[in-house]
Amino acid sequence: MHIHILGICGTFMGGIAAIAKSLGHTVTGSDQNVYPPMSTQLESLGIELTQGYDTAQLEPAPDMVVVGNAMSRGNPCVEYVLDKGLPYTSGPEWLKHNLLQDSWVLAVAGTHGKTTTASMLAWILEYAGLKPGFLIGGVVQNFGVSARVGETPFFVIEADEYDTAFFDKRSKFVHYLPRTLILNNLEFDHADIFDDLNAIKKQFHHLMRTLPSSGKVIWPSDELALDEVIQQGCWSESETLGGDWGYNLLKGDGSEFTVLLNDKIVGTVKWQAIGEHNVKNAIMAIAAARHVGIAIDHSISALAEFISPKRRMELKADIANIKVYDDFAHHPTAIKTTLAGLRAKVGDEKIIAILEPRSNTMKMGVHQHTLLASLRDADEVYLFEPDNLNWSLNEQAQQAGMNCFTSTNEIVTKVVNDVVPQQHILIMSNGGFNGLHEQLIRAIETKYN
Repeated sequence: MHIHILGICGTFMGGIAAIAKSLGHTVTGSDQNVYPPMSTQLESLGIELTQGYDTAQLEPAPDMVVVGNAMSRGNPCVEYVLDKGLPYTSGPEWLKHNLLQDSWVLAVAGTHGKTTTASMLAWILEYAGLKPGFLIGGVVQNFGVSARVGETPFFVIEADEYDTAFFDKRSKFVHYLPRTLILNNLEFDHADIFDDLNAIKKQFHHLMRTLPSSGKVIWPSDELALDEVIQQGCWSESETLGGDWGYNLLKGDGSEFTVLLNDKIVGTVKWQAIGEHNVKNAIMAIAAARHVGIAIDHSISALAEFISPKRRMELKADIANIKVYDDFAHHPTAIKTTLAGLRAKVGDEKIIAILEPRSNTMKMGVHQHTLLASLRDADEVYLFEPDNLNWSLNEQAQQAGMNCFTSTNEIVTKVVNDVVPQQHILIMSNGGFNGLHEQLIRAIETKYN
């Protein structure tokens, strides 16, 4: 079958393309921005890519057009598909019918920690020899890819609550048919598609309705919003972090902790990850793996060799004992927990935080009154105000006594002039940040080498 994917270069749709190719389909696709690394990754799989949305790419007509959720009415290819009556579907719906229907799906949902927790879970299953398939919204460094078809029925998926497609406004995750479900947390996000937190809770309730009675949901008992979702209806088995499961930190940065089950210590994790939020992620992954029969001590051994996904507190450079980290920050809570983990690790050493408020929710100003408070664990903060921000970051920065810039070059110049050894630079953005990471690393190298 010839499958053509509109919006192929996003992490999710690129993963769909790789999976479709592995299943033996002829795959082509297009996107507005076709560039490395996703373009080279797809081309290496033998997938032909088209820049832009000229309708000539749909001639001759493919057997199925898979429409990414970034596509909207008015897009030339979308209009052509509708006018010509070509068969089309969404990425989640295609995945459901072509792979997930016959799989034991382990899904990870929540506002924060989905990519990291799903990566942990996939690695635990791999370490146990189960050869799982997975589709995760980031490059899993233990595997080097973000998606693959497995050799067993087990499939791990990052279950995103974002909408499915222009013609299907349900959350993506209602298509995933989980048998094991992790709900990490739930806060208001994606203000571009959800009116309020209750609208998101409704989608999580729909997800709960798809879980079979023989399935299991794992969630933290101290999350009020999730508790309200569970109270709306839970027809499956459940386990909680804070009830059935727990932990004790042996090191404040979360790099060593004990695992508790029914208030008894069942093992100790020593690993590379930091932050109490990642400890919680790990407990959830251990619990989910136990649901498919993996012993706790085996999961603990796997976590000792776990490498965090790219862009999740990823150490990009260590120059003259100046460490530069990259983190996919998209919400004040994630920023706060990431900085808390780094602070616990480095003690009194100086942390320089550089933030680009790039997510749609941040651009709309939903978090403008809590964003800067989430940066308090940093010693110095550099804020970048993009052109398309709907509120004044500079005004908020002045009130908080923080630096705000409209040029990444100015940020690089200022940071490089001031930074000295034994300091830590944490760059936070869910985008490319105008190449700031590479500019800053090169400038530091020039200064100290």
